[in-house]
Amino acid sequence: MTKLITSLQNPLVKNILLLEEKPRERRVQNLIVIEGLREIRLAITTGFTITSLLYCREIIQDEEFRSLLSNTVSLFEMAELTPEIFNRLAYRKDSGGAIALAEPRRTDFTEVKLSINPLILVLESVEKPGNLGAILRTADASNLDAVIICDPQTDIYNPNAIRASLGAIFSMPVVTGTTEQTITWLRSNKVKMFGTALTAKEFYHEVSFRQPSAIIMGSEATGLSQKWLEDADLLIKIPMNGKIDSMNVSASAAVVVFEALRQRNFQ
Repeated sequence: MTKLITSLQNPLVKNILLLEEKPRERRVQNLIVIEGLREIRLAITTGFTITSLLYCREIIQDEEFRSLLSNTVSLFEMAELTPEIFNRLAYRKDSGGAIALAEPRRTDFTEVKLSINPLILVLESVEKPGNLGAILRTADASNLDAVIICDPQTDIYNPNAIRASLGAIFSMPVVTGTTEQTITWLRSNKVKMFGTALTAKEFYHEVSFRQPSAIIMGSEATGLSQKWLEDADLLIKIPMNGKIDSMNVSASAAVVVFEALRQRNFQ
C-alpha cells in the first residue's frame, strides 16, 4: 500500500533533503536523487536501479504515472506527497510531479565500447555541476562514444548535474579517472588527443577530427593542467574576436564537438 507523507519531519523526506545537499551522504548511502519524469524514465530504461519513487497526485498526470510504472521491472518503495512537501523537495516547477532515489552506476574504462572511429570528450577538473550537465546534453546530442571526467571536483551525480543534463547522464557512458589513467587509455586505443588551450597555435576548425579523436577541455579557472599540455598530440583554440579571451566551458565544448561532427558529415 502506498503511504501518504504530509510532514517535512518524515524520515524519508529528511533523507532526500540530506542527499540533495551532501555529496558525502550520496557516497555513504550509495544513492542519488533524480527529479523529473523524463529523467527518471531515462534512468529506468538505461538500467539504473530505483529504490524509492515519490510522487504528487495533484501534479503528475495519471497517464504519465502509469507509463512510468510500466517501464519498471523491479519493486521499490512508493510514497505519495502533498503539494507542499513535493515543492519543498523539488528544485524545478516543471519536473512533472515525481522524484526518485536510485543507485548510482560507475563506468570503468574497460566497459566503454568504442565505435570504429570514436569521438570522445574529456573534461579535466570540472567544478560546476551545471556546466557538467550542459556538456552531457551536448555529448548526447552528438552521440559521443564517451565522456571522461579526469580528477573531478564535483560529484557527477550532483542533483544540479542531473537536472542540467536532462537525464543525459544516464544515457551517456561517463567515466571518471585520473589524468594519467585517461592518457594511457586513449593511447592504448590509438585515439588522437586534442587539448584546448589559449596558448595553442592551431585553430580548432583548421585541424582534422576525421580520425579517432578525443577533445580535452580544462577548467574555466585554470585551463588544462601541465600534464595535458605536454602529452596532448595537438593543442587547439577557438578564435576570440572580442575583449574576453575565453568562453564558458560548456559552450566551448559544443563548438568544438560539432565542428568535429561537421567534418564527419554528422555521422
